[in-house]
Amino acid sequence: MSGDRVAVVTGASRGAGKGIALALGQTGATVYVTGRTRREGEASLPGTVFATAEEIDRRGGTGVPVVCDHRDDAQVAALFERVRADHGRLDILVNNAFIVPDQLATKGPFWSKPLAMQEMFEVGLRSSYVSSYYGAPLLVGTGGGLLVNTSSFGATCYMHGPAYGAVKSGVDKMAHDMAVDLKPFDVAAVSIWMGLLRTERTEAVLDSDPERYGELTAMAESPEFTGRVIAALAEHPDRMRWTGRVLVGAEVGEELGVVDVDGTSPASHRAFLGAPVEFSDSIVD
Repeated sequence: MSGDRVAVVTGASRGAGKGIALALGQTGATVYVTGRTRREGEASLPGTVFATAEEIDRRGGTGVPVVCDHRDDAQVAALFERVRADHGRLDILVNNAFIVPDQLATKGPFWSKPLAMQEMFEVGLRSSYVSSYYGAPLLVGTGGGLLVNTSSFGATCYMHGPAYGAVKSGVDKMAHDMAVDLKPFDVAAVSIWMGLLRTERTEAVLDSDPERYGELTAMAESPEFTGRVIAALAEHPDRMRWTGRVLVGAEVGEELGVVDVDGTSPASHRAFLGAPVEFSDSIVD
């Protein structure tokens, strides 16, 4: 991927966002990293926006840490105004900010869990729309760019309950519809289903019982893999053929020859978790 690209990755203090930001930074890009964590210890898991940005610098890119609460529209607007002031362009926007409730993976029906599960609608679904709203004019002005919503197989199978599923299916449809508006400006929009990721949160669970979770550990992909796929899509001369689609990251990676950090090719979970939705091509203005 061209080293002069400018990217924004939301929710990148840790987890998938951090991995994506590092992979894009490794191409030499300037990556704006957003998140709420300023200092270690503020969150239950390790990672800060500053640590992610510093690692991007070490890998040859330019990391720009931006403390941003994606529940606050004014802070999001200021983020993109800063990108405009600094560079006057935006090539890649990755909407990844997401609130993970403590009870997300707790078994039981949705009514037995706290109503706070719906906070995912605020930072997950709505936040992706708001970031896109403020980022789209920059993408359009630059042209040739890429907007990505991170998603998962939970969009079509039961995974963590209806609130999680609604968010993931929502960002999938949002990418499809945004692609319609962005297409005349040569900007692609896709949603990418990630597999089981070796994030800080997931590794803590997997490491707690190696015998029980050994098979899952073997099939997990690094958070950087999705970033590598995004970089390959952004650079592809025919990237617009993917616009408007929900993509399985592992499948696109195989098609484009993208491998994980350990040289392996992550497997698609389509066979047992299901396939992405095929949306209608009809347009009703």
